[in-house]
Amino acid sequence: MTTRGPVVLVGPPGSGKSTVGPLLAELLGVAYADADADLEAETGRRIADIFATDGEPAFRAIEEEVVAAGLGRYSGVYALGGGAPLSEITRTRLSEHTVVFLYVGMAEGVQRTGLSTARPLLAGVNPRATYKELLDKRLPVYRSVATIEVDTTGRAPRDVAAAIAERLSGLAEESRREGAEESFAE
Repeated sequence: MTTRGPVVLVGPPGSGKSTVGPLLAELLGVAYADADADLEAETGRRIADIFATDGEPAFRAIEEEVVAAGLGRYSGVYALGGGAPLSEITRTRLSEHTVVFLYVGMAEGVQRTGLSTARPLLAGVNPRATYKELLDKRLPVYRSVATIEVDTTGRAPRDVAAAIAERLSGLAEESRREGAEESFAE
């Protein structure tokens, strides 16, 4: 897909990374991989169990290593867990990749995530308040690493994947034009 490894999907829980990712990979004719699935396969444990037993800092340390390996190993579409870009080391690594931020509005994000026990940071008494707090904290981080931002609110996953593919095609065309202009300037 790119000479710099995979196209990376980031966004909050419920933004559609795990749903849109395989559809985008299919459209682009590349492989799809998911950092959360890699993490669970590597540790032999569910993410919620790692959070409950070892705590978030231990989970984030494992996640950082899994993401680093995935960024080096994959060349298609790679979906990261919602909190992965919080790591400064991961953000630095992402600067070498095309990063697509899947935005979702709070109401729809809460609706999509529900009260899933697979999402330990959203568990609690008031998932809506927790989700808002998460968005407030993470939106600037997602935007800081993003090459492209696509709003998924109210959109079908296939439409989101098609919009991303179109934007990626535009980036590739722009890059080719810039390369041609540089060769003429030499």
